[in-house]
Amino acid sequence: MVHPASEKPQPGTLKTFGFLIVPNFTTIGLASAVETLRMANLAAHQPVFRSVLLAADDAPVVASNGMRVLPDCSIARAPALDAVLVVGPNPIERGRATRPLVRWLQQLARQRVPLGGICTGSYLLAKAGLLDGYRCTIHWEDLPTLQAHFPAIIISQQLFELDRDRYTCSGGVAAIDMMLQLLAREPQGVDMAAKAAELMLCDRVRGEREPQRVSLRTLLGSAQPRLSQVVALMEANLEEPLAVEELASLSQVTVRQLERLFNKHLQRTPSQYYLQLRLARGRHLLLNGDAPVGEVALACGFSSPAHFSKSFSRLFGESPSAQRRRARLTPACE
Repeated sequence: MVHPASEKPQPGTLKTFGFLIVPNFTTIGLASAVETLRMANLAAHQPVFRSVLLAADDAPVVASNGMRVLPDCSIARAPALDAVLVVGPNPIERGRATRPLVRWLQQLARQRVPLGGICTGSYLLAKAGLLDGYRCTIHWEDLPTLQAHFPAIIISQQLFELDRDRYTCSGGVAAIDMMLQLLAREPQGVDMAAKAAELMLCDRVRGEREPQRVSLRTLLGSAQPRLSQVVALMEANLEEPLAVEELASLSQVTVRQLERLFNKHLQRTPSQYYLQLRLARGRHLLLNGDAPVGEVALACGFSSPAHFSKSFSRLFGESPSAQRRRARLTPACE
């Protein structure tokens, strides 16, 4: 049950958020943001926020999970907007953002409309030159891609960043946290945000400085700090992998003890787990960059492209080149 707010927003102050959806957009990010605004209206007992779905044209937009979503209107017929959030695609569509979308976002920026990105939406804003001089974030898997293409941008690994009139979040349910913080900035918004969070069964509202990734220690519980320490060492040394003996020595355990820990909690040997981490990193670089397979292999600690390709094919069922080609056949934002 929602209890009446002590102070309600004044009637006639409806604020309109536009959500720009592009092909392959992530539905969890969109739903998390839109539902937060809906719950805020319920908490306020009156319409305070309105969500408008926007697209390049009036045609349905296919999400990354295959859902077809009909926008409320095209960008050409967009109503007056108080803020616009770009819901980015998965994976990032490098070099395929349309000029009309970029020009429209640039026009909004000139009109001082606050702009934001959900998940990889930050990439489109960066492509439009609208994150220069701002702090921003993006999903942790896509952070290296954003850094590589826009080295001058200040990028963080936080859940979300609210920097003046730029709002970016890492995607997924982090959109809820970002929207709740934006709600709290409104007049009498703190109470409204708290009630909206309660309606969504959020046991707490995460702050923007919290990290994106759930640590292995959190997943396994605090009873396995040694295992978490070893995995952290692995993740920090993908390009120049450490030997199992070095990992054991640095973690002050024997190789046998290390193997028992991995077998018990991760159902694989330390070497197998380490190899999967390196290959997962390689797959991400392949799908989100243009580096040759040989360079990707070196970046993941493989001495030769042939060794990398063989290991990659064994884990993912197809060669690195084949997976990259198939990914690029995915419908993009034309």
